[in-house]
Amino acid sequence: MNFNSTVKGSMLEGFYPAGWDFDKIDACVGAPETITDRQSFWNEGFTPLKCESLGEFETYMGHEIAMQIKLAKERGEKIAFILPVGPMGMYKWVVYFIREWKLSCDHVYTFNMDEWSDSEGNTLPSDNPGAFQYAMENALFNPLGEYTVPVAQRNFATKDNLPTYPEKIAKLKAEGAKLVLVYGIGRMCHIAFWEPHFAADYATEAEWLAQPYRIAAKIHPLTVEQNALTSFKSRTTLVPCRANTIGPAIIFQADYAIGGADGTLGRGMQWQGLSLWMTLRHGPCTWITSSYIPTLPGRLFFLSELAGPLVAECN
Repeated sequence: MNFNSTVKGSMLEGFYPAGWDFDKIDACVGAPETITDRQSFWNEGFTPLKCESLGEFETYMGHEIAMQIKLAKERGEKIAFILPVGPMGMYKWVVYFIREWKLSCDHVYTFNMDEWSDSEGNTLPSDNPGAFQYAMENALFNPLGEYTVPVAQRNFATKDNLPTYPEKIAKLKAEGAKLVLVYGIGRMCHIAFWEPHFAADYATEAEWLAQPYRIAAKIHPLTVEQNALTSFKSRTTLVPCRANTIGPAIIFQADYAIGGADGTLGRGMQWQGLSLWMTLRHGPCTWITSSYIPTLPGRLFFLSELAGPLVAECN
């Protein structure tokens, strides 16, 4: 007895994205020691890296971001980053390394991938602790001090600024800048807030891949609950139901990607193991945004606990 054998006629029938094949999804999960086994659809430059502790995870991921900044400086090039709010722990290590190296970030351009919004695309004030701009300023830009990214080179996903992302990024790439995607993986396998149910709106994969952004996107109920648990102290009533977000045309034009999966909750509980396995094993599918991630060169850092075994354990 499991999900598939009991879903018909239940409250969950039709709740999940129409393109999700739960038999195929369940078959993605394997023995923990096999999670990094290379798959045929992976980019030859894609590498998943297991971390044994949260401290290790945050340090490695932060060092990877800081190193990209350092290498671009040494090459005399501009560099553009697509940045998430989640995971966040790596930013303190980015600050540590940049300050330790006394490295100016005057060549760095940042594009926050998403922001909470209302139905018109209006976003939270930047001084609201729930706003992603607030989180970024306090975790990264302000602590960098004299070495920080110039204010004019920081971009946030407001309804007025998000539509300028494609042109700004294209201009930077034309000038020789490398585009680096930094990302987390959602419970619904979103990257940014590009949700799986959006696939229903496009007739072809090419059309889906051509979408640069959405204003006031309707996020999935499980994404709301994920954020209630991870960012709002379980208080669902504080979580907006929409967001402005970049789309596949921006996400998957990255030259390099740095990912993080740290979704453990303690006492053996976690929320991200299945999403990680789906990302690594399913194969590209517009109904599972993160399934395209292994087609990009880069590194995906993850906590070893997420590999499983993903079996029942009553807490």
